[in-house]
Amino acid sequence: MYLDYYGFTGKPFQLKPDANFFFDSKGHKRAAAYLQYGLSQEDGFIIITGEVGAGKTTLMRHLFQNLEQEKIVVAQLTNTNLDADDALCMVAAAFGLPYRNLSKAELLLELEQFLHQCAREGKRALLVVDEAQNLGQSTLEELRMLSNYQTQNRPLLQTFLLGQPEFRRTLLGSHMQQLRQRVIATYHLGPLDQSETRAYIEHRLQKVGWNENPAFQNEIFDVIHEFTAGIPRRINQFCDRLLIMGCLEDLQILGKAEAHEVMLDIKKEFDISTSADRLD
Repeated sequence: MYLDYYGFTGKPFQLKPDANFFFDSKGHKRAAAYLQYGLSQEDGFIIITGEVGAGKTTLMRHLFQNLEQEKIVVAQLTNTNLDADDALCMVAAAFGLPYRNLSKAELLLELEQFLHQCAREGKRALLVVDEAQNLGQSTLEELRMLSNYQTQNRPLLQTFLLGQPEFRRTLLGSHMQQLRQRVIATYHLGPLDQSETRAYIEHRLQKVGWNENPAFQNEIFDVIHEFTAGIPRRINQFCDRLLIMGCLEDLQILGKAEAHEVMLDIKKEFDISTSADRLD
């Protein structure tokens, strides 16, 4: 809707993770350094935690962009409300392996043979598990056991666990000691501060050819930061709504009044949906 109106080459505030829009805030830059170190070890587990929408998946995809694509095989597990056996099936499926009607022993053998084949071809196998806070103890233990596969001089699988802050509490449990010993790098991704929120918004706009139309008045960034708490996905949602409103109302300048109007609209919609949930 507003892309043509403002002359953008693409949507600046899309909700899906896109490594091309990666913004290196202080936190994201530090996280990338820790994770780059973890990747260089080619072993164990790398853990990233953060609030919903903090940019964990975007950070991961940014890191993978810097790897030689022909030398990596990446599988992603996004549905984590699974028991241990179902999780193994999903891992196999994510790597493109057969999994239907196989016993657990057959499934593990398929995975082991596949990982050895990757090693013979000079490829790295990486498993990315999103929403790790949903994983049960037995499932985490099964993933840990997969990290035991190795050749004489190198492990065959490295695993990334991306989760919300409560996953850190899970890791501190007494039953997680063996998994903790396999963790190579970990980082908690916090929100953007006030100045970074402005820089983040301008960064994404510049990626799609923004020429300061619409112009953003200085005070608008304070409103956006306060309302979104500096969480990138919330910023994207807010700014997308703001640009839609600017297009509909034929605005070339967006300021505090427009931001407050969007904020009230979002709050009103949330109140309505919450009320409907209570009625149900």
